[in-house]
Amino acid sequence: MSVKLADVIAVLDAAYPPGLAQSWDSVGLVCGDPDEAVESVTVAVDATADVAATVGPRGLLLAHHPLLLRGVDTVAVSTPKGGLIHQLIRAGAALFTAHTNADSANPGVSDALAEVLGLTVEAVLDPIAARQDTDKWVIFVPAADAEAVRAAVFAAGAGHIGDYSHCSWSVAGTGQFLPLDGASPAIGTVGAIERVSEDRVEVVAPARLRGQVLAAIRAAHPYEEPAFDVVSLASPPDGVGIGRIGSLPEPLPFVDFVARVNAVLPQTTWGVRAAGDPDAPVSRVAVCGGAGDSLLGAAAAAGVDAYLTADLRHHPADEHRRASGVALIDVAHWASEYPWCTQAATLLRNHFGGALPVTVCERRTDPWNIELSKGMP
Repeated sequence: MSVKLADVIAVLDAAYPPGLAQSWDSVGLVCGDPDEAVESVTVAVDATADVAATVGPRGLLLAHHPLLLRGVDTVAVSTPKGGLIHQLIRAGAALFTAHTNADSANPGVSDALAEVLGLTVEAVLDPIAARQDTDKWVIFVPAADAEAVRAAVFAAGAGHIGDYSHCSWSVAGTGQFLPLDGASPAIGTVGAIERVSEDRVEVVAPARLRGQVLAAIRAAHPYEEPAFDVVSLASPPDGVGIGRIGSLPEPLPFVDFVARVNAVLPQTTWGVRAAGDPDAPVSRVAVCGGAGDSLLGAAAAAGVDAYLTADLRHHPADEHRRASGVALIDVAHWASEYPWCTQAATLLRNHFGGALPVTVCERRTDPWNIELSKGMP
């Protein structure tokens, strides 16, 4: 059975929705024809020339980090990135990237990192709220007319929550207003303050129905100028976002957990650096694949014992340790994201089976390549 590139893209977009990507990011297809067949997939953190050399003819290179992100205005073969693209195109190969959308997806990059560390994921460290597409309408109406207004907004499509319709909430209160010159009040007179027993009626409605709901209110409400509020609601987080919070089956001394990190992640010259009490017990851990010092505050507020991420800088780490009891583990950026390659490969293998060979590139693309021993000057 022939697998088209478009088929693979559909699976990847479903697992790592492009809409989860940060606004500055560049994800998706970089080169390749979606209508052409794909004969293999190679998964890697970075698209480098060495990695591209492992991609077979009519293969797909699935990379985590974007190749074309900052300041690229040429893909001439004489440039490093242009040369890589030409290398792939000449082989009939394609390049696809899943970056911050793979970071935020569930499961995503940090889930893969948590899994190799033996953590059971319990929560998202920095959740992304779902798209705001629901309104809450708060309508102030005389008590005698409240039922008519409710019926009108229900007919316009408001008041649905899950498998229930005609949903609303009301409370009695007192409304006050002063009709000015030019007004034609249904209740009260111009120039005199009026107080009316009113109901506060609340209903929810899809944001796309704003026009219909407003028209229904104006038609059913007795006031010349109906009083109402419209609030756009954010849906509760649904398990997507950056970083994860997880727990160990049994507490470990911090130094032993650091040793586990060193054992399960691929070795790099960066190594594993840690800051904390070696003997302190570690049970709950926050992780963030890739650069995560922007989430130091979230980790401190999460009630975890340790936070593992990459690219921690001196001053943010120092300030965190002064203010927080959360221990820190700093690993190489590439190493923290490498477990995702297996996750993505497994996703594609499970979907396409033997019709599409999928491999994880074992070449280390961490940029640091020289490590001097401590005994050297």
